[in-house]
Amino acid sequence: MDNQSETRDFLATRRAKITPEQAGLPVSGGNRRVPGLRRGEVALLAGVSVEYYTRLERGNLSGVSEGVLEALARALQLDEAEQAHLFDLARAASTSRKPQRRRPTTQPVRASVQLMLDAISNAPAFVRNGRLDILAANQLGYALYSEMYASPVRPANHARFIFLDNRSYGFYPDWDRAANDTVAILRTEAGRNPYDRGLTDLVGELSTRSEEFRTRWAAHNVRLHHSGIKHLRHPVVGDLHLLYESLDLSADAGLSLLAYTAEPRSTTGDALRLLASWAATQKSEALQAETPPDPAQQSAATQSGQAPLQQ
Repeated sequence: MDNQSETRDFLATRRAKITPEQAGLPVSGGNRRVPGLRRGEVALLAGVSVEYYTRLERGNLSGVSEGVLEALARALQLDEAEQAHLFDLARAASTSRKPQRRRPTTQPVRASVQLMLDAISNAPAFVRNGRLDILAANQLGYALYSEMYASPVRPANHARFIFLDNRSYGFYPDWDRAANDTVAILRTEAGRNPYDRGLTDLVGELSTRSEEFRTRWAAHNVRLHHSGIKHLRHPVVGDLHLLYESLDLSADAGLSLLAYTAEPRSTTGDALRLLASWAATQKSEALQAETPPDPAQQSAATQSGQAPLQQ
């Protein structure tokens, strides 16, 4: 992902979203050749020359001051996520030495983090990275995303599930919103960490295999993902309306812990308890299937003339 092209497309798509009326500018007569603001109008609103803004929109953010970036954000009416993305692009452009892209690796989750997840017994919880890989979860978290784990590909990944697995259409009642949010989160991560080889590979894979992803990726929308509400439709317990909170793990750069909860005395709360019971049953059956026959039981059964017990 090239910083100059990312910057150029991001600024151009933001400019196209703002009309002169929205910006408080007089509308001149005649046909406008651009859907939103002209470059000169953005320059006027930001208090810079047309030549300087043109340079910025061509992708050259190297050395741009915070004051100019803030003025640009006001002129383009950027929201919190978009402004943060603009600053991330400028930071990457100003980095004198570009880090070498390395083979993607999956960051391990520390044992103490897994213990913390396991201690959360009444809410689905999991740890993920910026590429939306699920790196660890508690029992209820794995049960919540059982549809995603039906695929053998590891680590399980939200974006791959949404765009490459037909089960996602039933799992997300509002699939379009889930798809839009997922791409916006990946685009935000691309601005924050443009030299992540794993993210570049993931975007390349999804762009090659999914027209739905390509269309959304080209929109250059970004989104922060700290808290909110998720509507999921689990194949075992039905509709779930979950509150979620995301917390960055300060000791593990790039990793976040997410926990989903339900309103007290709600049908979703009842469904989560049913999901926990189902998960416990699944775990018990899996353990029984993996337990080898007891040699003592087999010997006793043979001596009594009975068939050995099959476990």
